[in-house]
Amino acid sequence: MSLWLLVVVGVAAVVVLIGVLIWALYNRLTRLGVRADEAWSDMTVQLKRRADLIPNLVEAVRAYAAHERTVFEEVSAARASMLNASNEGPQALAGADNLFEGALKSLFAVAEAYPELKANHGFQQLRQELVNTEDKIQASRRFYNGSVRDLNTKIRTCPANLFAGGFGFTQREFFEPADRAGLEEPVALDFS
Repeated sequence: MSLWLLVVVGVAAVVVLIGVLIWALYNRLTRLGVRADEAWSDMTVQLKRRADLIPNLVEAVRAYAAHERTVFEEVSAARASMLNASNEGPQALAGADNLFEGALKSLFAVAEAYPELKANHGFQQLRQELVNTEDKIQASRRFYNGSVRDLNTKIRTCPANLFAGGFGFTQREFFEPADRAGLEEPVALDFS
């Protein structure tokens, strides 16, 4: 009778141990998923912040360069596209962000042609705030991609890879620029 009891206790202990390990694994995957969600939210907040600065920047430039209508229309369309893409995932947002940065380059090129605009205090403040926002966007992209890397690594490694799909965890996409060539030519923000 005591041998039978030892076998039952041993099997119960193994079952409890496996249950605890699966529970811990699920919690770890959940924490990593929440961290990736938080990072995505932070990145979209920073991109929206930049998009919200642009109308003020456009108005400042428009006051000096009213005849540059197509540039203003391109910036407005790219801004709307980026705001709409934030709900469509990393690849869609990266593509829209790439178009937005291209439109900003055009706007900055117009601003370069007007020295009195570059000297305007309000324009300088907007430019500095945009530079700060660009830094925050870069930091939030790194945080998001790091969170996605951690989650994807955990999902792909054993024993998580045996259970992650069953728990509903899937790998996430990294936020990568749609145009890799654009990395070599970043947005020029120095008007001095």
